[in-house]
Amino acid sequence: MSDSLPPRNEDSLSGFFFALSAYVLWGFLPLYMKALANVPPIEVIAHRVIWSVPVALGLLVWLGRTADLRTALRTPRMLAMGVITAALISVNWGIYVWAIGSGHALDAALGYYINPLFSILLGSVLLGERLKGVQWLAIACTAIAVAILTWEAGRLPMVALALTLTWGFYAYFKKRLPIGPNQGFALEVLILLPFGLAYAGWLLVAGGGHFLQGVPRDTWLLLGCGIITAAPLMLYANGAKRLRLSTIAIMQYVSPTMIFLTAVFVFGEPFSQTKMVAFGFIWAALAIYSATVLRRG
Repeated sequence: MSDSLPPRNEDSLSGFFFALSAYVLWGFLPLYMKALANVPPIEVIAHRVIWSVPVALGLLVWLGRTADLRTALRTPRMLAMGVITAALISVNWGIYVWAIGSGHALDAALGYYINPLFSILLGSVLLGERLKGVQWLAIACTAIAVAILTWEAGRLPMVALALTLTWGFYAYFKKRLPIGPNQGFALEVLILLPFGLAYAGWLLVAGGGHFLQGVPRDTWLLLGCGIITAAPLMLYANGAKRLRLSTIAIMQYVSPTMIFLTAVFVFGEPFSQTKMVAFGFIWAALAIYSATVLRRG
């Protein structure tokens, strides 16, 4: 992995495998998080941060990019932007971990299905990008799906919407962070590290945590949070730089589809006819969106 940009806006084989590896790992992530369902989400997030730091820093040392990270830590504007992205990704992680552990994996899949369509809307509102008629149609289909789910549950699908909002704004600000993808991730986890260490340390002293205090299985799973957190994020960041926008946009459906299948066929979450209709509108919206991206690409 490197932080050098490709000379042209074109797809590369390495970029495809980087991105595919990231999405497949994210697709299997619910199985890992379900195994940690007995651990409170905030404790899981603390260990995701703590054990991601050595992975992220080790990669930067290997790539010889530590100077870029030091520069970022000394630049107030970059540090401030890093605080924003770190806050957004930590909230996203927390919602996701809670959703999987509490039987809302379908909501998580819905959130990540909606995300590319939210990104289109975000580009229109914040960047002044003009939307074409078919794109408005895709957004309308998404709104119908959310309305159907709201009618069925008697409330908004808050988990899905929260995941969409936090990841969408994370991607928006991350794109504007003037630093390479690997350095950016290292910056984020370093910003979050004091909070993670403080919480994990407090749990260790109070004897209320699961790391080195509960069953060995929990300790090993929490240790593994570093790899399962850092690896897909950095694979994705490096893959995105080596692929056209149209390619990465289509590939991003891999992980929510895997999450959806896991929720229904592995976790056995109820999938009513109403949900089937709502997801049908989501899939129709994604088909419309994919067609516009492919035509533009």
